[in-house]
Amino acid sequence: MLKRASIRIKGDVQKAGFRTFIKNTADSLNVHGFAENQEEGSVKVVCEGEERAIEGLINSVKQNPPSFVRIEEVAVAYEEYKGEFSSFERRGVDVPREEVTRENEMVTLMRSFDKKGEVMIGILSSMNETLGSMNETQDSMNETLKGVKEDTSKMLEKQDETIDAIGEVSEKIDGSKEEIVTQISSLRDDLRSYMDYKFAKIEHEVEAIKAKIGMI
Repeated sequence: MLKRASIRIKGDVQKAGFRTFIKNTADSLNVHGFAENQEEGSVKVVCEGEERAIEGLINSVKQNPPSFVRIEEVAVAYEEYKGEFSSFERRGVDVPREEVTRENEMVTLMRSFDKKGEVMIGILSSMNETLGSMNETQDSMNETLKGVKEDTSKMLEKQDETIDAIGEVSEKIDGSKEEIVTQISSLRDDLRSYMDYKFAKIEHEVEAIKAKIGMI
């Protein structure tokens, strides 16, 4: 439901980047309106948007204000939605009710350091996240390389086993060849002896036949 709200924030709420904080929060919630410093030292916010978004803006103001802001009171009055705004603005001068003194300059400088420190913390946090992501990527690459090395080692072991097996088969083949050659040589010798015996016997029988028929 669209609503309009008039908010008065009292306390130490000026010269601390409070209106910028409110604008950034409102922009993130799609709330339109303005934040304006008042002469008595408070900040006035008039805004329009979804009721839940306005409540989110109020909760952020109460619970997560900038570090140099000290809130004493937040008064909220809801009104009928008018559709008056198309964006959110910072209005008014930075310090409407005080002249800038040496003390104020020092406070402003300290607050500037605090803001820069917050920015640096954000940058360092982002760098740490990036480094963490890089470490995770490196760990993943190391695991992958480890797996590749293990697979390669296994393949080499298998290859060595295969080479050994081929060598054994080759040795068996060589042994079989020698055995076959030996057996063939032995068979040839036996055959030669047998044929010599047969030829001698035949010649003896032929001589005997010739003697009987008077050819000798």
